[in-house]
Amino acid sequence: MAKGYPKFPGGGNMNNMMKQVQKLQKQMEEMQENLKTQEVEANAGGGAVKAVVNGSKELVRIEIDPDVVDPDDVEMLEDLVVAAVNEALRSAEEKANKEMGKLTGGLNIPGL
Repeated sequence: MAKGYPKFPGGGNMNNMMKQVQKLQKQMEEMQENLKTQEVEANAGGGAVKAVVNGSKELVRIEIDPDVVDPDDVEMLEDLVVAAVNEALRSAEEKANKEMGKLTGGLNIPGL
């Protein structure tokens, strides 16, 4: 066997594999930067509360319809805020996973 990198199934070598990993890493970094600028929103209470998060799963803003602000029922408003934020975070996670799937081609890589 020749000196150098070992051969892998499919005829590739370690050098080619490392180039592919570096390319994937660069694409993932670009995707993460792109996701930071994208916003996902979710509503609760028929649109009474809207939560907006970015692709980094950071809460960007909350919008509350003044008509649902009842000083005698703050708990309901709190529940609506929690529901809207959680749904927006789920949507952002789903979007990030979908984008990652495009890069990895459905590979099952733990931690990605």
